[in-house]
Amino acid sequence: MHNKLEELIEKAKAAVAQVGDLKVLEELEIEYLGRKSEFSQFMKSLGALPPEDRRTFGQRANEAKKTIEGIFMEARAAFAARAAAAVAETEWIDVTVPGERPPEGHLHLTSQAIREITGIFAGMGFTRVRHPEVEWDWFAFESLNMPGDHPARDEWETFFMDASPDAKLGKMVLTPHTTSGDVREIQKGRLPVRMINISKTYRRQIDVSHVPMFHQFEGLLIDKGIAVTNLKGVLDRFAQEFFGPDRRTRLRPFHFRFTEPSFEIDVSCGVCGGTGIVASGAKCRLCKEGWLELGGAGMLHPNVLKAGGLDPDEWSALAFGWGVERTMMMKSGVRLDDIRELYRNDFRFLRQF
Repeated sequence: MHNKLEELIEKAKAAVAQVGDLKVLEELEIEYLGRKSEFSQFMKSLGALPPEDRRTFGQRANEAKKTIEGIFMEARAAFAARAAAAVAETEWIDVTVPGERPPEGHLHLTSQAIREITGIFAGMGFTRVRHPEVEWDWFAFESLNMPGDHPARDEWETFFMDASPDAKLGKMVLTPHTTSGDVREIQKGRLPVRMINISKTYRRQIDVSHVPMFHQFEGLLIDKGIAVTNLKGVLDRFAQEFFGPDRRTRLRPFHFRFTEPSFEIDVSCGVCGGTGIVASGAKCRLCKEGWLELGGAGMLHPNVLKAGGLDPDEWSALAFGWGVERTMMMKSGVRLDDIRELYRNDFRFLRQF
C-alpha cells in the first residue's frame, strides 16, 4: 500500500506538469481527489485491514492526500502568477499621461434666462423674492380686483386643487400668474417695494407658444409719485440689456383687472426679424405678424393697493409680468419657434445652449 500511495503521488506530479490550462487542472484535481477517484477507492479499502494496520496506513494516506493537494495548489498559484503578469503587460497604465475631462452638463436654457433676468433687475435695484406656487383664490383673483363671478378669471384657465377651501381665502389653486404675490408683498409692510418674483405658474393650455407649466417674472415697484414714465423706463432698460439694441418693443393699451392703465408689451420677433415672414417665404409660425407678446404691465389698480392695506392717494405702484420662456425665445440668436422644445429633453437641442 505504501508503494501504491507513492505511485499515486508521482502520477499526480507528472499529470499536473503536462497541464497548460486552469480548467483542465480543475478537472484533473477531481480525477485524483474526487469521490470517484483512485485515491477515494484506496481510502475505502482501508476498512478491510486489521485494526492495528488500519491506523498506520490511514495516517500515511492522509499525508499522501495533503501532498497531492499541495501539488495542485502550487499549480494554481503558478497559473495565477502567469495571468497577473499577462495583465501587467497588456493593461498597463501610464500615470503620466494627462487625463480626459469627463463630459460636463450645464444649466437648462430656462435656468440661464432666470439668472440673467435676475441680474438685470438687480442692477436696477430690484430684490428677488419668492411666493407660493400653490396659492389661495383670494391672492390669485379676489385681491387683484377679480370677484368670484367676474369673466376676467376665464383668461387664466386655472387648475383648482382638490383641497378644502379656506373660509376667508377661498379655494386652493396652482398659481396661474406671479401677480398673485403682489398683495403678499404689500402685506409685509416694508415700503417702498422694489421686488422681482420669478416662479412656476400653471394654466391649461399648450401650443407653439404655451405650455401648461411655465415660468413668469413679476416686477413690482411701490413708492410715492410712481407714474407710467417709470414703467416705460424700467421696461426699456430691460429690453436693451436682454434683447440687444437691434430689437424693438411696443406698448399696446389693454385691460387687466389689477392695473389701470394697462398695457401689453410686445417685442419684435427674433425668428423672422419682425417681418412676419421667414427666409423660406412662409409665414412665421411663432409670431404670425412680426411681434410677439411678452406679457402685461401697468399701474397697479387702487383696489389692489387697498387689498394690501395701502392708501392709493398716498402710494402708487407699477407692475409687470412676463413669461420667462417666451421672453427667452425672443432673445437674439435663439431662433426657437416652438416653446415645447424646451421641455422635450432632446440633448441635440439642449447642448446648443
